[in-house]
Parts: sequence; C-alpha cells; structure tokens
Amino acid sequence: MSIDSKIRETETDAALVMHIKAGDKAALGKLVEKHKKLAFRLALGLVGNKDDAYDISQEAFLRVYRSADTFNVDQPFLPWFYTIISNLCRTWLRRRSRRDHRMVDINDASYLLVDNTSPDYLVEKEETIAKLRQCLLELPFDDREIIMLQHFRGMSYDEIAELLGIPRGTVMSRLYYARKKLAQLMRQYYE
Repeated sequence: MSIDSKIRETETDAALVMHIKAGDKAALGKLVEKHKKLAFRLALGLVGNKDDAYDISQEAFLRVYRSADTFNVDQPFLPWFYTIISNLCRTWLRRRSRRDHRMVDINDASYLLVDNTSPDYLVEKEETIAKLRQCLLELPFDDREIIMLQHFRGMSYDEIAELLGIPRGTVMSRLYYARKKLAQLMRQYYE
C-alpha cells in the first residue's frame, strides 16, 4: 500500500471535501462509504419512508459533490451535511401532494416498551408503535426532527446543537415542546 493510500484512509471529512473540490471522485466514494448509513437513517427519521430516504440520501451526496466549493473547511462537515439532508427532506415533504400513511421506522424504538411475550401484550405493543408512528408524522417538521435526533438516533443535546447550529438551551426547549405536542397527540388517540 502506498503512503498516499495510507494517508487517504485516515483523511478527515474536510480533507475529503477538499479532494472532491479538486475533482477527485474517489474521495466522494470514501465520503459516501463513511456516511451513507447516517444519511439514510437521518432521512428516514424525517420522511418516514425507506425508499424516499434512500433517494434523499443519494441526492444529498450529489449535492455535496456539486456544492463542495461552498464548504468551509474551518467548520465541521456533519452540520453542513445535515443541513443538506434536512433541506432535501423539507422540500420532499412540501412537494408531496397529499399526506399518506407512510410509517416512520421506529421499530428499533420498541425498547421504550417493556419486554413481554404474551400475545395480548404483543398486540398492544404493535398498536402503540403504529399510533406513535402516526403521531410523529402529524408533528411539524422541526418537532419531528428534534425528537428523531434525540430519541431515535440517541444524540446528546450538545451533538444536536452542533448538528443544527443552535444553542444547547434551544435544543432543550424545542425538545420539551415537541414532546408535549407528541404526548398530546398520543392522548388524543387513546381518548
């Protein structure tokens, strides 16, 4: 393995974007490989459909390639990249002609419910997850985004603040009010 190859394996995201600016398509491949799962999961949490999330994450990497010149190497890559994904998701949701019942993939969030294998419990668990999915889709984008990042992606307040480019206190406040809205929607389903 050449020295250049070893250096490239350990390159930072910013260095990869610099190589992309210079026209290095292999650098884009490395960036995609490094962040494709994250991009997909973020998009999935925001739009609620696997096929659309895949398309959005692919488009996000194309946008990175096309707009690499706008990247500020003195700033972290992930907040810039997340902004691209978030904007694509907002546009996709705005263009969607009607609200359908596509579900947010929160099955990995079933840890919120007590583990029990009784048939009655399993039916109730599935109903609760379905109601939670529907309620998440009814939330405004910003509320769904903050809940998804904290509860379903396990990000800390500081990580969310950095990703969204907002103060930690704003994250806490938005999360508080988003949870209240979600709880109100869930109560309505149970009434």
